[in-house]
Amino acid sequence: MIKYRLEITKGEPIRYISHLDFASLMQRAICRAHLPAAYSEGFNPHMKISFASALSVGVTSDAEYMDLELKKDICQPELFDKLSKALPPGVRLLKARQIDMRAKALMSIVDEASYSIVLPCQDNLNTVTEAVNKFNQTKEIVVVRETPKKRKEIEIKQYLPKAMQYNLEDNTLNISLNIKITSTGTTKPNEILDVLKNEYKLNIAVENALVCRTGLYHQGKALIDID
Repeated sequence: MIKYRLEITKGEPIRYISHLDFASLMQRAICRAHLPAAYSEGFNPHMKISFASALSVGVTSDAEYMDLELKKDICQPELFDKLSKALPPGVRLLKARQIDMRAKALMSIVDEASYSIVLPCQDNLNTVTEAVNKFNQTKEIVVVRETPKKRKEIEIKQYLPKAMQYNLEDNTLNISLNIKITSTGTTKPNEILDVLKNEYKLNIAVENALVCRTGLYHQGKALIDID
């Protein structure tokens, strides 16, 4: 048995597929690549792959992470070449690294994500600066998260470890932010955009926002570098 940690992208062609569909897409690519994937035992065996953090529908990513267990040894260059050729449009394999079979699960170590957001904005720079500064300086911001089964209040500033960064050019607002991922919860980029629009009165087209996850980390290090 051997385990690899993969750094992959989720690009524009597959922006709107769900996390489960993305996982299925990766499983099919592994099969096409004829990699000796390991499977769980029992009546309904599953390929032994695992991800760090589910990506919301409509969000792209420059760096998703997946662990893959193989039932027999294969060298890194061979795995990289075979899997790269089998991946569909929208997915690129950036890195592959062998890790210890006893390495902690990705979901148990990921603690932060970084995002880049691009969206239309009809305000001038002074208005944007005032709104973002107020957002950054506010100690607590509560949003309501609704699901078909419940309605829950979430305090989102606890999940923002640093100030939001931004620039405005030609009616396009570019935002960079980091979000903590904890065992008790997290927030989402769209929740933050809704606050900027509804609470701080920015004239932004949230529905047209292009959100990209640019990294996933454990204590400041990219997950590909964590054993």
